[in-house]
Amino acid sequence: MVKLNKIYTRTGDGGSAGLVDGSRVSKSSLRMSAIGEVDEANAAIGVAIAAVGPGELADRLLTIQNDLFDLGADVATPGEVNGALRIVAPQVDRLEGEIDAMNASLEPLTSFILPSGSAAVATLHLARAIVRRAERAAVALHESEPLNPQLLAYLNRLSDHLFVAARRVAASEGGDVLWQPGATRG
Repeated sequence: MVKLNKIYTRTGDGGSAGLVDGSRVSKSSLRMSAIGEVDEANAAIGVAIAAVGPGELADRLLTIQNDLFDLGADVATPGEVNGALRIVAPQVDRLEGEIDAMNASLEPLTSFILPSGSAAVATLHLARAIVRRAERAAVALHESEPLNPQLLAYLNRLSDHLFVAARRVAASEGGDVLWQPGATRG
């Protein structure tokens, strides 16, 4: 477990950050970029939880937030480290099951949808877009230093999960806001 008695350490004042294995990397490295993007995605999901309000979806999103701390630890642990916290297939499988359950009652898409609607729908779409950015950062790191494949799969499924969750909330509020190609050209 983590125990933080002191919030600032001054060890990063020179522009480096410590990793789980004790090594240090530049704060501008691909690894730190990926960690930061995952952190931002987690915060965006926190905003979505506040907008969605209490209930089953908020509970699922809270579980996802915990997963994202696991995922951040996975990214922060380079190479093979005994006992390292890694994203595992059951976490990806859980997302897939939740996606399928949420999607089962939705009408098939007939158009692209705008990331719009209520505050709950819009924040879920914003979180989805931020997760996509985190995924791009993780892929960029993976191209130079291999990452856990389950970590990459998790991020890919998570953006799908947030998309379907946004559609599910939109359906309860009257439906998706559909893109109307060329409608604003005058």
